[in-house]
Amino acid sequence: MEDWHELSNAIADWLKEYADSNQITALVVGVSGGIDSAVTSALCAKTGLKTIALNIPIHQETSQYNLSNQHIGWLKSKWENVDSHTIDLTRTYDRYADELQNHNLSDLASANTRARLRMTTLYAIAGSNNGIVVGTGNKVEDFGVGFFTKYGDGGVDISPIADLYKSEVYALAEALGIVQGIQKAAPTDGLWNDGRTDEDQMGATYEELEWAMGQIENISNEALTERQREVLEIYQRLHNANSHKMKPIPVFSRSNITAGT
Repeated sequence: MEDWHELSNAIADWLKEYADSNQITALVVGVSGGIDSAVTSALCAKTGLKTIALNIPIHQETSQYNLSNQHIGWLKSKWENVDSHTIDLTRTYDRYADELQNHNLSDLASANTRARLRMTTLYAIAGSNNGIVVGTGNKVEDFGVGFFTKYGDGGVDISPIADLYKSEVYALAEALGIVQGIQKAAPTDGLWNDGRTDEDQMGATYEELEWAMGQIENISNEALTERQREVLEIYQRLHNANSHKMKPIPVFSRSNITAGT
């Protein structure tokens, strides 16, 4: 059985070692009110390095905004090395959207724009504090279904929880004592005006997608239920559609040119 306290210490030590070896003195994390960013920011705080937690709302639902602030308050009550700022990009986003209103911007493109504006802000703060941007993606999102915005929340310098399934992130949250409201909240990326959850968008729960990821990796031959077959199809469809996010950018090589005769 995993020792979650030991794991949290190991991840914090790994972050600290990386920062020290690269002369980095600050860790910058976007705190959304969700479980992944809550655990990530707590792990950063455990390093003892200056940890800058940013709440970056863009037309954010009040409940998500409040959970983010509640978590930041909890962080600051436990670790003196935590600093925090709220940077409301709502007007910035609205102005940007207005400039593109004649270009038939899709709902998905609009949602991804929010993530990319946040990424730009995280890097502006990191670059001004000798810091790095710490990613909050888990294993299913980053390597399974590619559930992140390319150059948005996928634009980071280091990923401390990307080898952990969502269930493992929850276990870490429990061990760390993360605010119960965050542990119980439905996972959401907070990029949509209708407040849709991650499950609404993907068509399956993280628990189901973890199972599907394991099936793909282990090629099990067990008899499957109709729902399990459906989940496998959802997983494979998302994995294939988002594979471009999870692979290195294609680079043309001169070796592809065949010599002329």
